[in-house]
Amino acid sequence: MRIPNAVHESAPWRIGEIVPDFTLEDVWALPARGGAGDFSALLETFASLGASADHSGPAGALMRVRMRLGSWLGWDEDTGALPIPGARETSLAARLPQDLRGSAAGTEFGSLPFVPLYRTGTEAAAELSNKTVHAVVHLAWAGQGDGRYQGQMAIYVKPRGRLGPTYMAFIKPFRYTIVYPSLMRQIARAWRARTAQRTTSRP
Repeated sequence: MRIPNAVHESAPWRIGEIVPDFTLEDVWALPARGGAGDFSALLETFASLGASADHSGPAGALMRVRMRLGSWLGWDEDTGALPIPGARETSLAARLPQDLRGSAAGTEFGSLPFVPLYRTGTEAAAELSNKTVHAVVHLAWAGQGDGRYQGQMAIYVKPRGRLGPTYMAFIKPFRYTIVYPSLMRQIARAWRARTAQRTTSRP
């Protein structure tokens, strides 16, 4: 389920002070619910997705097409650290306030192509940079009242050059019809499996 951008932006997440020049593209409520201490479980679940994803369906086909195009057109070539569009920094790590620096040590995103930026008790962010975009995925553990929490995912982007906006516009319908539904199903399966495992392991 999508969450209005304004709802996300009204919360006191630290990401707002780090990416004021980025566009908030999407915010999603994740099929992951738990208690106050379960944010680490959400991060572990997210990190497992790259290895556990089913690449046989439409999402897998789309991923293969994207990788092939990236190879043909050089979108994902290692050209060194590219500056963030419109800025001098090559990484948002340079913008982190002192209390967040080094906080992502030990945080893993598995085979997903994101580099961790920071982590607190209720949120974490990681960045991705290529020839089309500089993007940030923000994961949060949002309180729902009565000690209940639910995962949220926000995507911030800054398109790169002339290609970036065209690329983002082109992939938008595929994100909504294929990528995000597939991602939500993967998260739901992984979270149910984790919950079931914790339930059966209790004495």
